[in-house]
Amino acid sequence: MSTTPRSTEAQTAPSAVSFAEAFRFWLKLGFISFGGPAGQIAIMHTELVERRRWISEQRFLHALNYCMLLPGPEAQQLAVYIGWLMHRTWGGIVAGALFVLPSLFILIALSWIYLRFGDVPLVAGLFYGLKPAVTALVLHAAHRIGTRALKNRWMWGIAAASFVAIFAFDTPFPAIVLAAALVGHFGAKRWPSVFALGGGHGIAKQDYGPALIDDHTPTPAHARFSRSHLAKVLAVGLGLWLLAMALLVAFNGLQGTLTLMSWFFTKAALLTFGGAYAVLPYVYQGAVETHQWLSGPQMIDGLALGETTPGPLIMVVAFVGFVGGWLKEVLGPDALFAGGAVAATVVTFFTFLPSFVFILAGGPLVEATHGKLGFTAPLSAITAAVVGVILNLAMFFMYHVLWPQSFGGRFDAVSAAIALAAAVALFRFKVDVMPLLGACAVAGLVASQLFP
Repeated sequence: MSTTPRSTEAQTAPSAVSFAEAFRFWLKLGFISFGGPAGQIAIMHTELVERRRWISEQRFLHALNYCMLLPGPEAQQLAVYIGWLMHRTWGGIVAGALFVLPSLFILIALSWIYLRFGDVPLVAGLFYGLKPAVTALVLHAAHRIGTRALKNRWMWGIAAASFVAIFAFDTPFPAIVLAAALVGHFGAKRWPSVFALGGGHGIAKQDYGPALIDDHTPTPAHARFSRSHLAKVLAVGLGLWLLAMALLVAFNGLQGTLTLMSWFFTKAALLTFGGAYAVLPYVYQGAVETHQWLSGPQMIDGLALGETTPGPLIMVVAFVGFVGGWLKEVLGPDALFAGGAVAATVVTFFTFLPSFVFILAGGPLVEATHGKLGFTAPLSAITAAVVGVILNLAMFFMYHVLWPQSFGGRFDAVSAAIALAAAVALFRFKVDVMPLLGACAVAGLVASQLFP
């Protein structure tokens, strides 16, 4: 980005933004937030820092760095943070909810189409091309995170160890996260420079003129730390979780599908350091292998749908919930769509509730600790471990796509060609996700007609 001379209008800070105006912006953002976290953060930067000047560059990056320290989708948390900073608690709730809800409704509709018409040749052909594209996307994610996280031999070693642990020994993802955090915590005491936190999403610092929330704007009263506020938010968050869980247990029982989903995705929400690609292996282990809510190929299809819809990529969990609710007939065999929709909604609630609590309760508290090595070093080690975990996920996808009938079956050369072409487009030509998926879907449709 180049800095252009500021106009006279840009010399004056914008006037106060009404709640209604902010509401309209967050609603619009919910429908245009494509491109994964980097793309979503770039959209918010363009709209909020450059065009509208609701928040300054420095304050935006400060909020972003805080969100990157937390488990959960950093782009959605950044929206909650800025909404909260501008319009208190309800501003944060509205910003975060509107970031997610359009994606939830779209994914419920697409999941129904997938289950209802997935065997139709047209739909099957499109997914035939999307699966190898998703394989290339996951491999590209490992590379993208790796270039930021693997800054020295220690980090490379942590990544390699995590790959071996999950690939060769099937170590649970939470155990890998815990081990990496301990390495970072104790390693930083001996070698502090090794575990210094790398930053950001490559947004260059520029001067776009005075902002409504500028570099030296005093922290609003509601954003200052208060023990009573912290206790209140934690109590409300925990109360909502307990109320929802109690209702599910009363309706579904302790071992019911909806209850198990709510507990599983609560744990997933607390382990999503490094973004959606980092938690996908954990979701795969639980949803596919342990609970069998859906199959491995269905998981790949769900990730393809998640890539093509707005909102956080972690919204793929809504697909997992819908398919699991449908196949497990959580509301009975005569209400398959309703069961899937309820399961998708339950999963979304339990996945995103912690994100709101982290921002609304922890914002004033954790901001004060940002930049302190004792707090950031474990995250650096976890991020390095995530690279190895994502690489394992890419190999899992590759295995299912290239050998659909397992290693004893035939090698799918057409899928291999599509995956290779997608990888070249991503690594060499930096093609955006949406055009890439569109081209691969068309290629899959053509290939399925030529080579049935």
